[in-house]
Amino acid sequence: MSEAPPEPKASATRPFVLPCATLAWSAPLRWLRLGWRDFRRAPALSLLFGGVILLVSLGVSALAWGLGRFALLALLLSGFVFVAPLIAVGLYCVSRELEAGRSPSLRHSFVLARRVLGQAGVFALAQLVILMLWVRAGMMVNAFVPVEDGSTVALVEFLLIGSAAGSVFAALTFAIAAFSLPMIADRDVDMVTAGVSSVNAVLRNKGVLLWWAALIAALTALGFLTAYLGLVVVMPWLAYATWHAYRETLDASSWPALS
Repeated sequence: MSEAPPEPKASATRPFVLPCATLAWSAPLRWLRLGWRDFRRAPALSLLFGGVILLVSLGVSALAWGLGRFALLALLLSGFVFVAPLIAVGLYCVSRELEAGRSPSLRHSFVLARRVLGQAGVFALAQLVILMLWVRAGMMVNAFVPVEDGSTVALVEFLLIGSAAGSVFAALTFAIAAFSLPMIADRDVDMVTAGVSSVNAVLRNKGVLLWWAALIAALTALGFLTAYLGLVVVMPWLAYATWHAYRETLDASSWPALS
């Protein structure tokens, strides 16, 4: 009697692209409401992270203003791109702990950020490549679409072409980042799977996620318009809302949860 073949390992049956839900138009407002609830449940930790974001934003802006050199500005932005995912993961940990019925702490956020450091680095590298391509595209628009003095038509043409090129890179950045970072903060998943799953979910819910992106842009702009002080509240709030967006949109149950 021959032995039965061994059962396949769980990793062999995991989907490369995670299943995603079909979202209602009311979903983004619900995410904001749930994110605000998390902010109110952990105000001290939220304001601490918000303060760090404020200081980093002010530092980058001040140095960029003082130096005024493209190469140094690109270097500063590159450093910020690598730091920002770790700050985001720390914030996602707060919502993750609250959802599990545990009390969030700064230590838990540091531990989780250290565990996903490699995957967050892959994410940051991908974003850095997109940022550099975005800058290069802007330089090409400046070179190939010159604006003549006093020509309104040329100015409008320049703005339209520049906006079109920028929107492509902005859409790609948003599609990759929408759900990937919360996923690696929650599951033992590689960044490629997380990024592809995020893009797939955005493409399958284009209208709702465009509405969500507009809300993020508006709240972020509000934070900057308040002399950056609003970022102390806005950025943790949006991070918590993004966590709930991920939990509602993607089914990551086939990947083991991070302990």
